[in-house]
Amino acid sequence: MAGKNDGQKTVAYNRRASHDYFLEDKYECGIALTGTEIKSIREGRVQFKDSYISIHKGEAWIKGMHISAYKYGNMFNVDPERDRKLLLHKYEIRKLFQKVKLKGFTIVPVRIYLKDGKAKLEIALAKGKNLVDKRESDKLRDAQREMRKALKLR
Repeated sequence: MAGKNDGQKTVAYNRRASHDYFLEDKYECGIALTGTEIKSIREGRVQFKDSYISIHKGEAWIKGMHISAYKYGNMFNVDPERDRKLLLHKYEIRKLFQKVKLKGFTIVPVRIYLKDGKAKLEIALAKGKNLVDKRESDKLRDAQREMRKALKLR
């Protein structure tokens, strides 16, 4: 039986996204990359520490994602911090744009992974957490960790 992650290899995960935001709807999208960028991603040399997604003129862009220069790329390397276009359907972009404008959501990158040789980005509609929510999430996570530990010892 086929599993959920067949043909997928997670390259980077944005742990900060689930810590700072309530993640609502998730979307899978492609990224417009150059040849040396995809080679760097395959090596795992990508991070989205302060990255975010914005919608401009009907197109979705990821800003602030750092893809390190490919070590064998010489003149074909591009700026590691450049804005990259996200490949989404128009109706998905419109839906995201409406929720961001009307309901106060933001769009954050969650993880980047390789699916059948192509780089994919998982993005999520998110609402910000305040300090109390973050503390509750930490308590819940710690309680679950303790339960797993207790079950393992039995």
